[in-house]
Amino acid sequence: MKWSTQALGALGWFTITFAAAALGAWASTSAASFYATLALPAWAPPASLFGPVWTLLYAMMAVAAWLVWRERGTAATRPALTLYLLQLGVNALWSWLFFGWRLGALAFVDILLLVMLVVATLIAFARIRALAAVMLLPYLGWITFASALNLAVWRANPGVL
Repeated sequence: MKWSTQALGALGWFTITFAAAALGAWASTSAASFYATLALPAWAPPASLFGPVWTLLYAMMAVAAWLVWRERGTAATRPALTLYLLQLGVNALWSWLFFGWRLGALAFVDILLLVMLVVATLIAFARIRALAAVMLLPYLGWITFASALNLAVWRANPGVL
């Protein structure tokens, strides 16, 4: 594959991934102030941690998708990359459910679905390029933690979420 094709592919996967991030961030414009009003468990991270963590995770996700695409091209990787795109959509929806619409129960269902889709994506990526799967492990860890946090916050704030 030519260098210019690889560069365009990387740009494409970064664009797609960060477009999903921006869509989720749009729903989260008041997230820090809303988060500060919630009853949180003692183990909840500060709001200031979420932006840097998510930026790093989205960058790693984009590289992972690019590595898969680059390994065999679009046609051969379509099932794996379709899973990737599907989990991106479910990821963006979570911010709308939790922060935008304040639907804690549906956000929790969404994040459980997200965990399952990321596991499926990770397995599909591992069959194509092991490094791509490894790059999704921090993301899986973070959303697993986030699912526990979602549940704890939703249960502690029944009148708000």
